[in-house]
Amino acid sequence: MALIKTIILPHSPLLIPEIGRANYSFLDKTVVAYKQAGESLKSLGIETIIIISPHGLAQDNAFTLNVSPEMSISLQDFGFIPPKTVLSGDSLLADQIKNALPDELPMQLISENMLDYGSAIPAYLLKNIIGDFKIIVIIPAENISLEDHFALGKNLNHVIEASDKKIAVLASSDLSHRLKRKSPGGYSPKGAKFDNKLIEFLSDPENAATNIFKMDSKLIKDAGECGLKPITVLLGVLEGMKTEARIFSYQTDFGVGYLSLEFEF
Repeated sequence: MALIKTIILPHSPLLIPEIGRANYSFLDKTVVAYKQAGESLKSLGIETIIIISPHGLAQDNAFTLNVSPEMSISLQDFGFIPPKTVLSGDSLLADQIKNALPDELPMQLISENMLDYGSAIPAYLLKNIIGDFKIIVIIPAENISLEDHFALGKNLNHVIEASDKKIAVLASSDLSHRLKRKSPGGYSPKGAKFDNKLIEFLSDPENAATNIFKMDSKLIKDAGECGLKPITVLLGVLEGMKTEARIFSYQTDFGVGYLSLEFEF
């Protein structure tokens, strides 16, 4: 069973109708992408989704793994209180992940029963389609290299492939926040350049990680992104596998790059 799907999805709160309201329809392509992903996961009998979220309690020099047995979804910071939504953590798989990591890839364990919005939004949207599944949340580190995030992904793959569960890995990722004059991070011409380069690299999965490692650090910083580390972890999971990238959608309506992409294998 093991790995059944790997996917990149954005985490805009506007994807939730009660939050997006009049703006919700502008993200119609991304909404469809979520539906396609959710329906596919449901048909495959998904048991556990590992979400790589850039908005949790990040450590400077260690990855973070949430081992809470239950994780609740709260969206009240965005003005919406949904019906109580709780997902079970996959404690056994989380323990296996921690034990599989070498010393040079430090992992900090936390038990946080409230999901950060980078994991809460995709979890909420997918749960509404799939129903119940277990969840693991991994948070990238502030000061650890992209190469080590890739190595984390490779180690995750070893654990996943040894499991008899049906597991998906989801990189919760927004691209540049500086695509337009009214973007949340202000405008930079580097924003579109970064997004275009990254999408180009991801379209060639075999060489994507190598090309990402060569990206100019100033370009990455100026783009104001929050997706590169989760995506790099995901590419590590896929290392050595023959895959093809399938782009569901890429939207920039609100000045942020919202990419929905699946790696088929």
